[in-house]
Amino acid sequence: MAGNAGGRTSPDLSELAADSALLARSGTAERVAAILRDRITEGYFPPGSRLSEESISGALAVSRNTLREAFRLLSHERLLEHRLNKGVFVRVLAVDDLVDIYRVRLLVECAALRTLGEPPYDLMAVEAAVSTGEQAALAGDWPGCSTANIRFHQALAGLANSPRTDELMRNVLAELRLAFHVMADPRRFHEPYLTRNREIADRLADGDAAGAERMLAFYLEDSRRQLAEAYAERLTAR
Repeated sequence: MAGNAGGRTSPDLSELAADSALLARSGTAERVAAILRDRITEGYFPPGSRLSEESISGALAVSRNTLREAFRLLSHERLLEHRLNKGVFVRVLAVDDLVDIYRVRLLVECAALRTLGEPPYDLMAVEAAVSTGEQAALAGDWPGCSTANIRFHQALAGLANSPRTDELMRNVLAELRLAFHVMADPRRFHEPYLTRNREIADRLADGDAAGAERMLAFYLEDSRRQLAEAYAERLTAR
């Protein structure tokens, strides 16, 4: 692993270097930001970790100016923050952030199911995310399970067939991944939701969008409550 900043261990950037191939045709700040956003969504950069300008620009083979613009874009999305004389860090969410994330999720994800229209629905992405999560759980890969869960909710919102909704949810769910890091036992947190993901997917496959929406609303409230309690415990322990 790479160096330590503020007591946190930085990730090995060899995997990130492989992403430089994605920039072969477009070395824009937007594309760099998309790569870093995806890595945050996957849990690669945990909350509080410092992002080394030198290391990341070298790994992605982009200029520092391009990387700085990407950092600026991600700061606007509330994923990064610049600390004066210290550098750029992945944000550590506050309880208010968590509450607002779930407010948006409830509005967007439930509305996506509520407005589906007549079945059958195109559930390819939904089914793929559920299966990936189940396979990750069987392998004991709980970070992978967490990523699959994010992809599942992206796929639910994607049923709205709205590019603007997709963009909104990419940003919201990347922030959500930062909240997941507060859970001390990721298996205990994620494992029950594997079954619930499958149940929602099955309801949609049966054409019962209204039933799937009701299940999702309870699901989101349970998830919000668990994370809020974990945040409260962390604050009490300080």
